[in-house]
Amino acid sequence: MAQEYDLVILGGGTGGYVAAIRAAQLGLKTAIVEKGKLGGTCLHRGCIPSKALLRSAEVFSTAKKSEEYGVTTGEVGLNFLNVQKRKDKIVDQLHKGVQFLMKKGKIDVFEGIGRILGPSIFSPMPGTISVEMNSGEENEMLIPKNVIIATGSRPRSLPGLEIDGHLVMTSDEALQMTELPKSIVIVGGGVIGIEWASMLVDFGVEVTVIEYADRILPTEDKEVSKEMERLLKKRGVKFVTGAKVLPETLQKTEKVNISAEIKNETKVFEAEKILVSVGRMANTEGIGLQNTDIQTEKGYILTNSFYQTKESHIYAIGDVIGGLQLAHVASHEGITAVEHIAGKNPGPIDYTTISKCIYSSPEAASVGLTEEEAKEKGFKIKTGKFPFKVIGKALVYGESDGFVKIIADEETDDLLGVHMIGPHVTDMISEAGLAKVLDATPWEIGHTIHPHPTLSEAIGEAAQAVDGLAIHT
Repeated sequence: MAQEYDLVILGGGTGGYVAAIRAAQLGLKTAIVEKGKLGGTCLHRGCIPSKALLRSAEVFSTAKKSEEYGVTTGEVGLNFLNVQKRKDKIVDQLHKGVQFLMKKGKIDVFEGIGRILGPSIFSPMPGTISVEMNSGEENEMLIPKNVIIATGSRPRSLPGLEIDGHLVMTSDEALQMTELPKSIVIVGGGVIGIEWASMLVDFGVEVTVIEYADRILPTEDKEVSKEMERLLKKRGVKFVTGAKVLPETLQKTEKVNISAEIKNETKVFEAEKILVSVGRMANTEGIGLQNTDIQTEKGYILTNSFYQTKESHIYAIGDVIGGLQLAHVASHEGITAVEHIAGKNPGPIDYTTISKCIYSSPEAASVGLTEEEAKEKGFKIKTGKFPFKVIGKALVYGESDGFVKIIADEETDDLLGVHMIGPHVTDMISEAGLAKVLDATPWEIGHTIHPHPTLSEAIGEAAQAVDGLAIHT
């Protein structure tokens, strides 16, 4: 028998389950259709497991240099199976938490593959959901008044570069490794590639990063990109930029060989494994879009600022619509979509106020425009930059590389962007995000008294530096 709902959400990842919770809070009868596990990519194949591994790598690296802190530990070793067990334990705990939240909100969860049907006896509009149940039981039919597509994304590969999951991997397979390779080539120097490079070099793996653009982290501020490359090189990561990987040259034996074209020359790279990290692609196949008037562009679903598709009762959020493919972005897009469905008249999200984080060592974080973007948009800018090397807490902590950089409009004093690289900056960037939301100026940030000794003093000093007023430099 068909079941009726106010809202059915395709996908139980971060965007989907947060949207479901908000819908339940607003009194909407809600269901989620999820083919895998609640929590989706972020919880099971992305944010959480990768950060758990990064933390183990950080502890291992710190333990090896513990004598610098006056602590003698003896020989430091690594049990990678236990690293993986710790990661799995964290993921399992959070997964149980999401399951509890579904029960608390009285949200029905259907485990299977959901497809949108066209107009039928159930509804004159497309939107009825047929669920092919994982259990093999007869398909469930869900009749929603509204639908949110939150099916997420998956790792992309280069055309012709076949992923075998063993010698040639994406981050999905890499997270399941039971032992570390001695060497690895990472194809792609974006956020995910750099996090893996940082993690693996700390674990003692020989790492080479090949990036097509002329610098790593090409979407970040150039100064942050340059500093990240410098600091990772110090730790042993090799970088090759401006390089076009040639998939047809891939050779597999006990190791893997692949060539790349660099300034009209061809160079061969050899390693035990290759990790392909060249972005992600939307999961739009097999969900019934062809039964609707929903439009796509370059594989992503097109929506308005409230995440409505061409079918006004069908919304789409998160990675499947492109843009900032971040878990916290998907969550807030889901909340906005649900509140729009419920008639709460939410305002559209201002993406310039959203913080982005890189959890490598050192960490990097940013909000707003880079210096290059600000200039391209015609702003006459002023900048302030302050290094962590003169921050007492950074010296105490043992990580004094990096800086905070603030970009402002010289004419209006408006805050345009904040960029950080250094210790714990992913925990500090929210101050800059709040400053953007409140339309604060560097003067206001600089006149906020930051406690001493803290890493956050670098933000206050950088803000003062915008007008040449930094104290400790």
